[in-house]
This record gives sequence, structure tokens and C-alpha cells, in this order.
Amino acid sequence: MSILLTAMPSLDVRLLDGPVYRTIVVLDVEESTQRANPDKRELRRSLYGLTERALQAAGIVDKHLEPKADRGDGVMILIRPHDEVPKTLVLDRLIPVLTALLIEHNASVTRPQLRLRLRAVVHAGEIHEDANGFYGDDIDTAFRLLEAPSLKRALKEATATPLILVVSEEIFHGIVEQGYLADALFRPLVRVRVGRRLRRGWVHVPVPLIRDRPAAGRRPRGQLPSTPLSIAPTNGHGLGPVPRQPGGTGVNGFEAPPPGRE
Repeated sequence: MSILLTAMPSLDVRLLDGPVYRTIVVLDVEESTQRANPDKRELRRSLYGLTERALQAAGIVDKHLEPKADRGDGVMILIRPHDEVPKTLVLDRLIPVLTALLIEHNASVTRPQLRLRLRAVVHAGEIHEDANGFYGDDIDTAFRLLEAPSLKRALKEATATPLILVVSEEIFHGIVEQGYLADALFRPLVRVRVGRRLRRGWVHVPVPLIRDRPAAGRRPRGQLPSTPLSIAPTNGHGLGPVPRQPGGTGVNGFEAPPPGRE
């Protein structure tokens, strides 16, 4: 009796109808709608240039990435699963290096309209792709976290930093809560609804990293430095002393929202 064997597709070929797992990083420019179009053009040029430099400094190159998805006043970066790009590398190097580059950029521009301040989100999950781009519930979740009013408020109040980060529950419980980021401070300030689910986000002010710090991949896997190299932080988080917010559990100028609210 003969058995008909159907050739399975190569693992290198994406199944068009199947979900694929990606680390999701999205950046969004603060108050971009308040800038004139010529300034928006310069901001976009700076955003893409600084993002590319930060990716290169983190060792995240084209083979690790999907094509960047333009968001008008932001960019979505999808990172393929790879041993060379653990999520610790994204959180411990990519985001802090980008923060340092933003500080350098903002100190060099001659007009306030060209200063860049960013909200960033790091999430991970299953995504789909069609002829028009990427989509899926996990991408929806990333954007809802990024657009949360409480995150926008937090960046506005944290005047000494050019970037504020929110991570999803999956990232917080899998990476932050496991102790991979040493004493990095994350606060559960964001609550958003995505479909029928209530999703939470933890907010962090990154300490900027000097770009020539040895790559995280040269340390034993999972081991991160307890004292990251920073550019003149004043209180361990790149911010000066901030008064405690009345009626909340504020830190770094953040006020935790009441339960059930963003």
C-alpha cells in the first residue's frame, strides 16, 4: 500500500493565513498636530533617523525586522523572534539608547518646534499580514496602550525626559516582574479596554544609555547590569525631585488613576 505524502511548506515561508509572533514596538510623537507641515517633515526625518541609529546600536538589524510601518506621526517596529533579540535587549538597550539620542537631538535643534518627545509601547503577540500591512488584536492592544490619556498625561508631567514607556501585562509579568531589569521602576498607570478585555500597562521613565556601552548580548543570557550607564540622571530615573501628587501614589510626577479608570 502506497502512502501519499504531501510536502509541508518550509518553515522559512510564512503561511499567509496564519498568525506569527512578533515583539511590537510603537513610537508616537507628542503634540505633532500642533506643528506646521514643514516642521512635521523635519520631525519625521529625525524620528526615523534616530530610531534607525538606536536599532543599530542595539544590534537589531534588517534580518530581525519586518518593514517599518509608518503611522504619520509615529512608527511601528515589529521584531521577529530571534535569540539575538530577547525582549530584555529591547527594554535594556534599544529604548534607553533612543532616549539618549533624543536628549542629544533636542539639545542641538535651534527651534522648540523641532524637539522630539515620544511615547513608546513594548508589547508582544500574534499578528497577521495582508497586502495592506499588519493587523491583529495584539497590535490593537499596543496602540490602545500608547494612546491612553494617562500615558499622555505622564509624559506631559515628566518634563525632564524626552520619552516615556508603557509595557503590556505580558511584558511586565514575563520580563520586569522576573527581575531582568534590576531596579527599573514601572508603575501600573494605564488601563484600557480592547474588545471585551481590560488591558493594563506599566509606565516607566527610561534612564538614557550611552551608546558605546557593551552590548547586552556579551553578558550571560538574562543577566543585566544593576547600574546602567546614564547621562546625568538626578534621581535614578533621569528626573529631578517631584512633589508627591495629592490623593494618589504618584512617582516621578505620575498619579496612579483610581481603580477602573485609565
